Amino acid sequence: MSQSQRTDIILRADNINLSLGGNVILRDLSVEIRDVVRANATTGQVVGFLGPSGVGKTKFFEILAGLLTPTSGSVQLGNPLQPVRAGMVGVVQQNYPLFSHHTIQGNLMLAARKRYASAKEATDRMHDVMTRFGMVDKLSLYPAQLSGGQRQRVAIAQQLLCSDHFLLLDEPFSGLDILMIEEVAEMIQEIAHAHELNTIIIVSHDIVATASVADTLWLMGRDRDSNGSIIPGAHIKHTYDLAAMDLCWDKEILGKPAFQRLVSQIRDQFHQL
Repeated sequence: MSQSQRTDIILRADNINLSLGGNVILRDLSVEIRDVVRANATTGQVVGFLGPSGVGKTKFFEILAGLLTPTSGSVQLGNPLQPVRAGMVGVVQQNYPLFSHHTIQGNLMLAARKRYASAKEATDRMHDVMTRFGMVDKLSLYPAQLSGGQRQRVAIAQQLLCSDHFLLLDEPFSGLDILMIEEVAEMIQEIAHAHELNTIIIVSHDIVATASVADTLWLMGRDRDSNGSIIPGAHIKHTYDLAAMDLCWDKEILGKPAFQRLVSQIRDQFHQL
């Protein structure tokens, strides 16, 4: 692995608390993402966000995207940092929602025109993204004519067109076979590394696939009292800097004993989250 360093903060969640209907969902949650810089390589950021079902990942996901206002605390992102607002972060849902009655080009232009006032600029940007994805020949097709993997690429392209450098991916590996997981993992890294500030946060239950593409892992969980009872309110309990551990940007990562030990350690921790 080439030498790397973490420089400017490009996303900061500061002391996030969330209560809904009298229930504490998130408590004292603080976390940050720094720009990863490597010599002679454009390197974006990929953060894996892991935790048990029902712990509050989705709510934090919505807060990071500016779709839900926390009870207290703040989220800032960008360079320079600014308060998050809806539209600054692209959100790719698990079912890749696209308008079935629009062609792929039609779906993408709806997204591009939200950001680019000029129709020519929107069209040019749309063609640039689809060229990078190797899907220009699919623009005249409808969503039903694409495979699941192709629809996922279009959904990601759609969010890249109307957001800046931040993407949240909800369960991108769910329901995929091994070969498809590898293809999606390669695509995620390709998109992240297309720009220095590109930052992808993956919310997933797939520890192996997520850890294999990430440079950072967040584990969300709740604390327990002296009797072992859960204290309401989740936060980021563990953060792994995979770059510092020499466990990222390696196509052979799955075969590394150190990576396999990390995955086992995280699985063990899930029982305590």
